[in-house]
Amino acid sequence: MNISGRVAHGGVEWTGDLESIARANLWLRTASRVLVRIAEFRAKTFFELERHARKIPWARFLASDAPAELRVTCRKSRLYHSDAVAERMTASISYTLGADSRVTTAPPERDDVEDAATGAPSQLFVVRMLHDVCTVSVDSSGTRLHQRGYRQAVAKAPLRETLAAAMLFGAGWNGDSPLTDPMCGSGTILIEGAMLARRIAPGADRRFSFLDWPETDRAVWSRLLEEARNGQLDRSPVRIAGSDRDEGAIAAATANAGRAGVDADIELTGRPISSMDVMAAPGLVATNPPYGVRIGEADQLRNLYAQLGNVLRRSRPGWTLAMLSAEPRLESQLGLRLEERFRTRNGGIAVRLMTGAVPSAR
Repeated sequence: MNISGRVAHGGVEWTGDLESIARANLWLRTASRVLVRIAEFRAKTFFELERHARKIPWARFLASDAPAELRVTCRKSRLYHSDAVAERMTASISYTLGADSRVTTAPPERDDVEDAATGAPSQLFVVRMLHDVCTVSVDSSGTRLHQRGYRQAVAKAPLRETLAAAMLFGAGWNGDSPLTDPMCGSGTILIEGAMLARRIAPGADRRFSFLDWPETDRAVWSRLLEEARNGQLDRSPVRIAGSDRDEGAIAAATANAGRAGVDADIELTGRPISSMDVMAAPGLVATNPPYGVRIGEADQLRNLYAQLGNVLRRSRPGWTLAMLSAEPRLESQLGLRLEERFRTRNGGIAVRLMTGAVPSAR
């Protein structure tokens, strides 16, 4: 199935059917959510808002007795009060589905906060008012897509699964060469690498909101799951290895890899950076070192970065380094030529993915 899309602010847009929505949730490794736009209209008054909102096909995405959440944002619009907009949207849902509809208002989404565990899952609708245009989308994913289910044990400064996968893609790694992480923490980069190398669908063991839509054909989802599992490789075709001086981090990484089903694909060792073994090129070193964002920390980390650069030249000549960085002064301590691939945030901190070739030691 061919799907053509285009880059939009904050994501990618495409036009497709329910199967394309299911495939996206099953296979996307770097997305946070798959939102389906169900209405877009201009509204400068609450009368216009209510009139259009009553035409939205709410029943296609929400059973009459199912709970729903509205996340509303208003910017540069005459209808600027989000609670008042949410009140009208709630009324339109109740008008369509019945007075007993259970609708609550969700807080604004924050990228650095995990989705809270709740009792009965609620169907999320995202309502955005921008320049007097109201866009209504239904969330097909449920909990955000980075929550694969395996990352329960965490070390210091855990890395989100979607960002770990983005690092690998940003470095051009697709599972055809060795992968190592000398500061692996709870193992997220290595686990995402093993899943990519083995062609494991990241959403295969998750539950998604679209499965509860009244019009969803469960047979389609079952077929896609079967196709995904039949396409998996039994073992990683390349060596994947990680280390950390913190034995607690190695224990966390081992537990997470086991839950992800890739523990047999990853070699984990408790050791400092200075003890990295020599491996022949080519390959990828992908890591998320400490950033030194607090006052005085950057000075304390200079030796760590300098040591990392020296060790890589000795043990990984001809390899590619991919690392997240929040401080250019620390990057310079590596003594490597690095290029910026993308910018994002990790735990609320502005970071860049930097990549570069590792030369031989002089």
